[in-house]
Amino acid sequence: MRCVVQRVTSSSVSVGGKTVGAIGPGLMVLIGVSADDTEADLKYMAEKVPNLRIFDDENGVMNRSVLDAGGSILAVSQFTLYGDARGGRRPSYIRAAKPDMADALYEQLIARWREKGITVETGIFRTDMQVSLVNDGPVTILLDSEKVF
Repeated sequence: MRCVVQRVTSSSVSVGGKTVGAIGPGLMVLIGVSADDTEADLKYMAEKVPNLRIFDDENGVMNRSVLDAGGSILAVSQFTLYGDARGGRRPSYIRAAKPDMADALYEQLIARWREKGITVETGIFRTDMQVSLVNDGPVTILLDSEKVF
């Protein structure tokens, strides 16, 4: 499982010109699911993302998590995080999970974040979405449950 985590002052996602999810301060998280993902990958992201210490404390040091800061998460599915463009100009998405599996793991991840008391807004799975955000910092963190980066 891969996540692109961005600290934001605000973020929203629209489908067909209608806003379907929006947050104020918090994290905008793009989520990609691999065909090889298991419960271990899900657990890793369920813990890693909300506990990332990327929010400033009273001394201006990134020492607080979204949980500590009381922020929200905007979660957007994005199979293209598994695009492999090493072999040519058109990326291969062979490692991306099939839609049924990807949707199930995506929904489970969101549920686990909500269980922690985090407000989580979402896009709509398998739709053409437009994502807007104001990246705060900017702070962008790449996570991979296989720890390849």
